Amino acid sequence: MTLVIDCHGHYTTVPEAHNKWREAQKSAFKAGQATPPYPAISDDEIRESIEKNQLRLIRERGADMTIFSPRASTMEHHVGDQATSEAWSRACNDLIARVVGLFPETFVGVCQLPQNPNSDLTATVKELRRCVEQLGFIGCNLNPDPGGGHFAHPPLTDPYWFPIYETMVELDVPAMIHVSGSCNPGMHATGAFYIAADTIAFMQLIEGDLFARFPKLRFIIPHGGGAVPYHWGRYRGLADMLKKPELGTHLMNNVFFDTCVYHQPGVDLLARVIETKNILFGSEMVGAVRGIDPTTGHYFDDTKRYIDALPITPEQRHAIFEGNARRVFPRLDAKLRARGL
Repeated sequence: MTLVIDCHGHYTTVPEAHNKWREAQKSAFKAGQATPPYPAISDDEIRESIEKNQLRLIRERGADMTIFSPRASTMEHHVGDQATSEAWSRACNDLIARVVGLFPETFVGVCQLPQNPNSDLTATVKELRRCVEQLGFIGCNLNPDPGGGHFAHPPLTDPYWFPIYETMVELDVPAMIHVSGSCNPGMHATGAFYIAADTIAFMQLIEGDLFARFPKLRFIIPHGGGAVPYHWGRYRGLADMLKKPELGTHLMNNVFFDTCVYHQPGVDLLARVIETKNILFGSEMVGAVRGIDPTTGHYFDDTKRYIDALPITPEQRHAIFEGNARRVFPRLDAKLRARGL
């Protein structure tokens, strides 16, 4: 029996005390004051926030497990300084660890990283190690534009990023390339910034030779890979013009796309253009697009329905729902094997 593993879930329904503390933290930074202590949040509050939302939908929609991380839009690496980002990341990751502890058969953790745009990656590496080695997380979310919508950071192929890549390879964990909120008024966060960043990241990888240096490095580019599948011919052609190897060997042993594409034709195109081995099931449910599609009567983010409707073989469906996630996240595979799965 195939497990249905959702590679892209965020804790968008956190207890309100967590959000209030974040606002207090930001206010304290602006006023030059000490941040108040983090509030006590009970297990019952966490259970209620999960059982009425993600857990209910996972069961209703026929999934089994979600790879769960803090809410992407509130990572806000551009807010405050590095100490602010470190404290916020730790609080968010600790909350994810508590969810996993309460629902270990359904959720597994992926961490937010402190990435203030004016800092190096020392604290980033430290938090990744803590989350993997102490909290049992299986991956991380890496923001390629922590400045919040201005793309001022070096490309992902630049040596600036190598400390986190070296640690990822050592720990054998992948990263989802995921930006946060936009502070650029001309760039809507989920409708423009997310999709642009996904697409830009892929092009940056084409231009470099990152995986020649880090052959075991693995990235998930979310939201169906941004514009990449739709313009696959463009990127194949650009790779050729740049005298790079064809994309199958240049990038696609190390880069994977999820299925957070919120209509059937989009998922159909993704499955036709991108090899099955590079597609992981994802929904980002209770996330960016929460409404009901009036043309189908189903929620936009009920993405399992789209995979179920694909004209693919059972082996391909198994790969998208389970096999690829276990291969891309070896620590997840180890956890499942320990449970006899």
